[in-house]
Order: sequence, then structure tokens, then C-alpha cells
Amino acid sequence: MDRSAEFRKRKAQCLGKADLSRKGSVDDGVVELVQLLNSQDQFFTTSSCAGRILLLDGGINGFAVQKQNCCWLLVTHKPCIKEDVIVALKKASGDAVLKFEPFVLHVQCQQLQDAQFLHSAAIECGFRNSGITVGKRGKTMLAVRSTHSLEVPLSHKGKLMVTEEYIDFLLNIANHKMEENSKRIERFYNCLRHALERETVPNSHPKIKEKSNPSYTHKKKRNPEKAHGKCITEENNKEPESDDDDPGISVNIFPQDY
Repeated sequence: MDRSAEFRKRKAQCLGKADLSRKGSVDDGVVELVQLLNSQDQFFTTSSCAGRILLLDGGINGFAVQKQNCCWLLVTHKPCIKEDVIVALKKASGDAVLKFEPFVLHVQCQQLQDAQFLHSAAIECGFRNSGITVGKRGKTMLAVRSTHSLEVPLSHKGKLMVTEEYIDFLLNIANHKMEENSKRIERFYNCLRHALERETVPNSHPKIKEKSNPSYTHKKKRNPEKAHGKCITEENNKEPESDDDDPGISVNIFPQDY
């Protein structure tokens, strides 16, 4: 089986899987973006989260909160108010931590140049922690990420360690980050949509302006043919696992520090 046929098979299998995330569906804030990517022959998404505010109750060992070993007291993909956090904190028995986690998206790409095209768009739209990994057998993944997260401990062994005024202050910061996060997602979607619509040269990608990221240069471009716009599942609670047939990572391509 050639690489193109293998990629199509892997895409069909991934898109056909049931969504095992807590929410059970793609977040509203990224549905259009996920559909756009999955409608292109050379991409498919493997996990996504639009961004969220979390209140987690973990263990009592130095605030080392692990998602798989903690209680989710509150989770929202929209702006949060102090009253909701105060109510949720009453259920905490360990070390409660307030977090903002920004948008994250993982996309498998048919070729490295396809990943470079998306990476350039992601960097330009503010997702400067994005990177490309290439497996030993050529599996190419793009992770779209940013660094504007927030993580603050609020209680210890069930005892609130901060004032309600400080919680309100933190939520103002988290909600502002959520608003900026949504703007970046919208910019990313519009950038990709317009670039793909402008594409006219066979076997070529449209150029997307890069600021100062000399990690690679674009030489070849591809002409995506639109397919059905099926949404892929969202893995909100973990990074996508590597397939057994492509162990290890042989190449890592990340942007320079900003």
C-alpha cells in the first residue's frame, strides 16, 4: 500500500471512531475549523479543545495535580463567574487548582510540506508554541498550541487559602485569556479558509506570511480537493497516543523562542 492510500485509510479509521472525551463531541468554538481541516484530503484532526477554565481537586502532595487522579469540580468553555467557583470549592477536599487551558489542536498531515503550511498559519495567528513531529515511519503530526495558560492553587487539604476578592481577580484574568483565545481561533480559521480558497496552482499550497520563523521554507504546495466535512473526535483529557506501527519520534520541528 502506498503512503497516500495508507494515509486515506488511517484518516477514515480515525474519523470513524467514537468520541471518548468527557464532553463526547467537538467543542462549539472549533467545529468549523475541524470541519474545514477534515474536508481537505491532506489533513485530519486527531484531538482538539477550544480552551477552557477548570477547577481541579487533586491530591495533597505538594499541589501535584494530575488530571487522571483528580476530581473535576468545574469545567467551562465560556467565561466563568466567581460565584460558580466559590460553590465548586466547597466540594474540595484536597488541593484545588484553578486553571485556564488555551486552544489545542492535533492534526495528522499527509506530507511534511502540508504540516509546514499549517504551522506557518498557526504561528502567524498567535499559536507560537506550535510544532511538528515526524515519526520514524513518516507519520507527520502538527500540534497547534499557545503559551497563555494560567494555573493557580486556591486551597490546601480542603481549606481555602485565598480571598474571594483574589478569586475574582484571577477570573478576570482567565476570562480575558479566554476572549483572546477565541480571537486567535477565529483568525486561524479565516487565514486557512482564505488561503485554501485562493489556491489555484496545481500541486501547490498558498503562501502564508511568516514573521521571523526560519525553521523551514515553503517550496512545494498542494492542491486540496474538498471532501465531506465530518468532525473528528475531541480528546479533552490527554494527548493523542502514538500508533503501534509508528513508534518513536525521529524528527522534531519547533519554532524559535519568541
